[in-house]
Amino acid sequence: MQRLTVLGSTGSIGKSTLDVVARHLDKYQIIALTAQQQDELLFEQCQRFQPRYAVLLDEAASERLSKRIVAAGLETEVLCGSAALERVSTLPEVDAVMAAIVGAAGMPPTLAAAQAGKKILLANKETLVLAGHLFMDAVQRSGSVLLPIDSEHNAIFQALPRGYAGNMQASGVSKILLTASGGPFRNTPLEQLQQVTPEQACAHPNWSMGRKISVDSASMMNKGLEVIEAHWLFNAPADSIQVVVHPQSVIHSMVQYVDGSVLAQLGNPDMRTPIAYALAYPERIESGVAPLDLFQIAKLDFVAPDFERFPCLTLAYQALRAGGTTPALMNAANEVAVAAFLDRQIAFLDIPRLIEAVLGKVARTEVHVLQDVLDADAAARAAAQEWIAQ
Repeated sequence: MQRLTVLGSTGSIGKSTLDVVARHLDKYQIIALTAQQQDELLFEQCQRFQPRYAVLLDEAASERLSKRIVAAGLETEVLCGSAALERVSTLPEVDAVMAAIVGAAGMPPTLAAAQAGKKILLANKETLVLAGHLFMDAVQRSGSVLLPIDSEHNAIFQALPRGYAGNMQASGVSKILLTASGGPFRNTPLEQLQQVTPEQACAHPNWSMGRKISVDSASMMNKGLEVIEAHWLFNAPADSIQVVVHPQSVIHSMVQYVDGSVLAQLGNPDMRTPIAYALAYPERIESGVAPLDLFQIAKLDFVAPDFERFPCLTLAYQALRAGGTTPALMNAANEVAVAAFLDRQIAFLDIPRLIEAVLGKVARTEVHVLQDVLDADAAARAAAQEWIAQ
């Protein structure tokens, strides 16, 4: 019986995780569920899985959930605040933590889980983007097991040699091929991108995702963040990570070897597949995902990314090469920009403009402790808000 904390249980990844767990209640027990403010859905999840703890960051939502829990006669203890997230991520009785909180808010509890030596199912890419060096050091020191949940990194993990220790040359690996769907604007005329709406940006052709991640996919910032994530997960230099636009989203990523071989992981675009793989690793369990029908797919296309169309991808590669706090500055600026776009405060093409302006204004520093990252994140958010207010 594997005991789990699910950080971000009301989000897309969290709900998919619980769907897989519900198929294998003989193997998994939910210890804690957490959310930002969706108390109604969290209450339904508490009824279904009866965790020992439920955490909400919003105080009013936490009070509402507490009343519902008491009225229903459940034994779940309701906690509130960011400190509670770290608490339920480091509980002695917890074996594994699904880190599925979107954005920088997911970094502290995920880092705490790594320091506590937990098995971490990492869906929060910002943890590695902001504090990759600190996080990977914590994993190595504590002996934590780190399994990627992003479909691309999960695919790479599956295609790498078993027991890969972070040395591409010694493992015969020449390149990591990170696939991208290209999002909803892959073929949109450039002159029309300035007028695209949040609704259009969130209409991903293949994946069902949250609004923030959907916008990141539309701008390809999501792929840029994944490039940085792949760098830390697999100890791969920027020049050894190549983005490949693959519109069908059937090949989730590939690994190229020095002998000319390319190993790929294929499957229907459903996050339950990588979640089930990580939950059961090194075994495999049924995920609820339909088998891939190659005859129905018929063909697979591959295109080089258009860096003019997707300047966010360029910014991400530049941030990775710059190092230090630059990725944290970029991520914070992007989070503010995406929120402003969704609120119709700025245009879609203003997202990379805002990010570039922030990177030009806030100085890069080295990362020695977590506070360095948090300071950079705060400075970038302040600069981004100033840019929007102009």
